[in-house]
Amino acid sequence: MGFECLNDILDFAVKREKEAVLFYKELQDLAKFSAQKKMLFELEAMERGHIEILENIRYTKLELIEIPEIKNLKISDYLVKSKPTENMSYQDILISAMKKEESANKLYIDLASKVDSPEYKKLFLKLASEEAKHKLYFEKIYNDEILTEN
Repeated sequence: MGFECLNDILDFAVKREKEAVLFYKELQDLAKFSAQKKMLFELEAMERGHIEILENIRYTKLELIEIPEIKNLKISDYLVKSKPTENMSYQDILISAMKKEESANKLYIDLASKVDSPEYKKLFLKLASEEAKHKLYFEKIYNDEILTEN
């Protein structure tokens, strides 16, 4: 996958974020309870926010981008991804969302390792950080609401 310029990277990332929006919409359709639907709607909105951030990066100096360190609870490391179905439990929805964010994080880290430009590398690491933030969000919910119940 070759990137000729910053816009190629941003277009790729925007496409991935749009796929995430569709993913969370699909999960909303499968969720049984209004609290689940609300959480998934909020996540859809976060992904839409990422699209806006990416579009704005086109007009930002890459050297000004900061990459925060995001804690990793590693909960998703021990969970198995399953395909979304209409019979998904709340736990299944959380696992699916964690795995989606984990996959996106790994993709951006991998892409960062494949580009020569320090600016593009920084951009991919910023995107990876954003996905890690979402994964942490789900891991905290899972830890607080699922693991404490068992």
